[in-house]
Amino acid sequence: MDFPVQRSLEEWRQVLDPERFAVLRQAATEAPFSGSLLTLDDDGVYRCAGCGQRLFASERKFDAGCGWPSFDRCEDGSIVERRDTSLGRVRTEILCASCGGHLGHVFDDGPTDTGLRYCVNSLALNFEPESPAS
Repeated sequence: MDFPVQRSLEEWRQVLDPERFAVLRQAATEAPFSGSLLTLDDDGVYRCAGCGQRLFASERKFDAGCGWPSFDRCEDGSIVERRDTSLGRVRTEILCASCGGHLGHVFDDGPTDTGLRYCVNSLALNFEPESPAS
């Protein structure tokens, strides 16, 4: 799969700290309930920590009780899906459509009208607070 933002693994190592590199480039998963963005409920935008691509609006976030930030909808065209058969089961991995960074997985057990639960590692995201009105 080709992505607009292309870097070698060495280049990614230079721009990402080791924990973010492990998640975004090696598909690691942070420990449940450990992520800094899990309980954040401020207004703003969640962006890919690798390339800055806008991924989720804060109003799409909800508490799924699963231990990772969860969203019911992504920004149009911001995520690509890939079949994941690791751990002896079939899941749907989600990747940033811009840089191919591993974000987490999407499940069809969400509580809203979309029926989706995008389960995302905090380390894969940067939060950009909403700018105050001028």
